Amino acid sequence: MNSSSHYFSHGTIALFCGKGMDFRPKVGTLQASFNGKSEFLNLHVYPALTSIDSFRFQEHGCNVLKFSLKSRTSQSQALVVRSDHPQNSDFPKYYSKKEKKPFPVPIVDLRRAARERLKSRKGKPKTPVPPPKNGLLVKALIPVAYDVFNERITLINNLKKLLKVVPVQACRFCNEIHVGPVGHPFKSCKGANANIRKGVHEWITNATVDDVFLPVEAFHLYDRLGRRIPHEERFSIPRIPAIVELCIQAGVDVPEYPTKRRRKPIIRISKSEFVDADESELPDPDTEGPKRPVLTEIPDSEIVAPSDEEETTLLAEETLRAWDQMRRGAKRLMKMYLVRVCGYCPEVHVGPSGHKAQNCGAFKHQQRNGQHGWQAAVLNDLIPPRYVWHVPDVNGPPMERELRNYYGQAPAVVEMCIQAGAAVPEEYRPTMRLDVGIPSTIKEAEMVV
Repeated sequence: MNSSSHYFSHGTIALFCGKGMDFRPKVGTLQASFNGKSEFLNLHVYPALTSIDSFRFQEHGCNVLKFSLKSRTSQSQALVVRSDHPQNSDFPKYYSKKEKKPFPVPIVDLRRAARERLKSRKGKPKTPVPPPKNGLLVKALIPVAYDVFNERITLINNLKKLLKVVPVQACRFCNEIHVGPVGHPFKSCKGANANIRKGVHEWITNATVDDVFLPVEAFHLYDRLGRRIPHEERFSIPRIPAIVELCIQAGVDVPEYPTKRRRKPIIRISKSEFVDADESELPDPDTEGPKRPVLTEIPDSEIVAPSDEEETTLLAEETLRAWDQMRRGAKRLMKMYLVRVCGYCPEVHVGPSGHKAQNCGAFKHQQRNGQHGWQAAVLNDLIPPRYVWHVPDVNGPPMERELRNYYGQAPAVVEMCIQAGAAVPEEYRPTMRLDVGIPSTIKEAEMVV
């Protein structure tokens, strides 16, 4: 123990330990270690300490150990110990197909915020509607949209090259994949005849980029403020990747997918009706400044694998950087340009309100006549990170089924880059459980338990 840490002990408490009906009291002394310079620890020692009321664990970016001390002569005081470096964290929660996705912001908070806005606007003149709600583009986000578009193309091209040097296994019967030379032994297959195979996967090496970087498609809107897409027009409107549609609405010009660009704010007639302003006196838009170049995908026949280990490492670092920049930029765009997701299925719509196509086939869709339950989307709905098991040592022994609780997980893109030689990002270390020692044998794991 270093010099900046201390122990305190005070009072005698009765501890009840054991299982079942074993309630024999044991008399002991309460001790706790703390940092002398910590701003989170405030000690109030009482001479008549009798019990510990509560003991709970919380996590808000750090580990919190909290329990309260009671005294016969004064009120209870809380003792909090924080750790800003958690050893590991839980995997993303898996929602059942019968369970609706939670709202990013609870309905109660949304209603409270709406009431506060109405109260603050009462008696004040109306302010002009800011972009993009008035039909114009947010000029500060146009470079961000081009960066996200190009980073997506860079990510896809680099993943095609990494797939030639990093083996990715795919199950023959289900959609699960595994990054590594040998598939994992865990019994988690839910495909055809899974009960006969007892959940064991049958691995084959034919994974593609779409298995690693999941494609999420959405309808392309010519006018993002226009009328909602009816059910009868669902086949006549093209569907493109949702991240591409977000970039197009944010300012990226793609000749294959034209979109309406307004240069004057719309004139709002009512809440659901508006007219476009007259733009006849404005100059020709083609005479404006030059457009930023956009990248294109490399055909599969022209993909060349990296020649040596150094080139593979540089390619992995560039891929990881493109993945991070694409997600960061998309998160900035989603704060201004609305993205909707169905609360029952993975359908995504980029626009202020969802479409009316009745193609939801999720749980109890008959009661909704196939209509989607639209709600605000989060980043993982637009760019879902497909989590796979992290292999601690690619060249070491294969993963063991009995040590499943000791292995971590990471997005498939991140796991591929790490196995190709890139450094582990700090934000993924808790879920990968790199700081947890994996027992070398099953007997050693049983001894730990």
